[in-house]
Amino acid sequence: MSDDAQQVAEAAAAAMWADDQASQALGMRVVAVGPGRAVLSMTVRADMTNGHGIGHGGFTFALADSAFAFACNSYDRRTVAARCDIAFLAPIREGDELVAEAVERHRTRRNGIYDVAVRRGEEVVAEFRGTAREVGGSLTES
Repeated sequence: MSDDAQQVAEAAAAAMWADDQASQALGMRVVAVGPGRAVLSMTVRADMTNGHGIGHGGFTFALADSAFAFACNSYDRRTVAARCDIAFLAPIREGDELVAEAVERHRTRRNGIYDVAVRRGEEVVAEFRGTAREVGGSLTES
């Protein structure tokens, strides 16, 4: 990885974060970004639990989806989800610190496939796969 590619990824992440009200409102934090990868974290709050007293799957999905978004936009080319799915492997609870690590698996000119592992400590609690599609434009250029 070149220093230029890392700088592009960081600039794209900063531009995305500035406008990402959803991730910010959920208390997510960008831990790391790089070309084709991103790590985000989030603490599960009481208002993120469901009627079973466990974390609502939608919030786990949102964290994974945000990590996916930062990874697939790391080349400073506007990219959106075309498809994604998730497997919930273990319940989460209030107070859990979740970390989502997105990794690019395949990328062509306008499409990409990304895997995201969501962990609580060392335990993987969810696996997410997203397919991305570039839609044109840059995050950092006006």
